[in-house]
Amino acid sequence: MNTTSVPAPRTTAALAARRHRTEAALQRVREAIARLRREKAQVSVAALARRANVSRTFLYDNPEARAVIASARTQAGERRVHLLAEQDDEREATWRERALNAEDALKATHGEILAQRTRIGELLGQVRDLHAEWSDDAIQRISAQNTTLKQRIRQLTADNRTLDERLKAARTNLRFQDRRVADLEARIIGPGTEI
Repeated sequence: MNTTSVPAPRTTAALAARRHRTEAALQRVREAIARLRREKAQVSVAALARRANVSRTFLYDNPEARAVIASARTQAGERRVHLLAEQDDEREATWRERALNAEDALKATHGEILAQRTRIGELLGQVRDLHAEWSDDAIQRISAQNTTLKQRIRQLTADNRTLDERLKAARTNLRFQDRRVADLEARIIGPGTEI
């Protein structure tokens, strides 16, 4: 039997060269992760492969590269979770404040409309009761006041509609933000999610 074997020095040199290339690639991966962190960019296999000039296969197959990537993702995930939670809290507070302001304005508008309608009713009653006793100037003055009050009611009704629409929009935005927060929490908690 004739087996061809590579002399030991060549094998040792090839293995050493391979280890050296692997270590160089791992160092480039670490440097690429550091750059991505400085840039606050997403740590993904595709981005690391491009930045470190290595193949995706290397990143998936090499246990040390996988460990470095997992560690970077965990750290990035923790930072991102805190950042997203702060941003969501700010957005939610803003939308909640807008919704509360719209509700307050809507209540005030309803009260104003009711007061105006009551005042118009009183004035119309006075006009009917005293119509015979009043002069033409007084009738014109009351008619002008009545017209002004009707215009005010129309304006308040339009304002009421606008505030109602804003309130509905604010509530819709708040529901959307709640769903987004729940989705982000699910993504953060879920195993194997890519941050």
